[in-house]
Amino acid sequence: MSHWNLELDARDSADEPVLFVMAGSGVEERATEPHQHARGQLFGSLRGLLTVGLENGVWVVPAIHAVWIPPHHQHSGRTHGPFHGWSAYVAESACDSLPSQPCALRISGLLREAVLRASQWPIAPLDGPKSRVADVILDEIRTLPVEQLGLPLPREARLQRIARALIANPADDRDLESWAAWASVSSRTLSRRFVAETGFHFTAWRQRARLMRSLEMLASGMPVTAIALDLGYSTASAYIALFRRTFAETPAAFRLRLQH
Repeated sequence: MSHWNLELDARDSADEPVLFVMAGSGVEERATEPHQHARGQLFGSLRGLLTVGLENGVWVVPAIHAVWIPPHHQHSGRTHGPFHGWSAYVAESACDSLPSQPCALRISGLLREAVLRASQWPIAPLDGPKSRVADVILDEIRTLPVEQLGLPLPREARLQRIARALIANPADDRDLESWAAWASVSSRTLSRRFVAETGFHFTAWRQRARLMRSLEMLASGMPVTAIALDLGYSTASAYIALFRRTFAETPAAFRLRLQH
């Protein structure tokens, strides 16, 4: 199995395989600073939760999804709670027919098994059977349906300042007018541009920010009632009801699925 912490800078030459996979697990949270590299990267988890930071948003990725990052796109990552994950790195020359923008994919059983098989290989040129498995992985990246995940960030600087403050503290309960005054923007402009730039009304975006953070907290093992109160919900029942409407399962069921 390739080592999780392999330094990529030395692995982007023409002599390296078109694809290799690293996998690893641990109980401690792990984080990478924003970075980019010449290879495309597909990463996901078999157990646990992953937060991916992109230039235009933040994605929280459960174990049933994978994230594709094309070459030269800046990104960061953080695990939450016990984690078992993998990353497949694709040579830039093989990325032309793959998605040109970062996206989340609903992982298939075929992709999962192919990635696990490739994680057992040494980093070396691929023979015929290995090349065919690599082709399966590339075909899955190319054809799997794209999922709408995460929390898009507005582009306008003042709105982005508000958004990042709410990501840092989703429990902040200031109303739209208060946030507009804090960022020196009119409440009407804030409301209108938030929808135009994120696809969400301000209140809905803030609720989504809280739910995204709650996924991380669930993965860390925090009790549901404590999560609800820490994130500013009036009661645990209110949090559970919103979670169920959004994700079609309870927080407890989601946590159980992450663990297994």
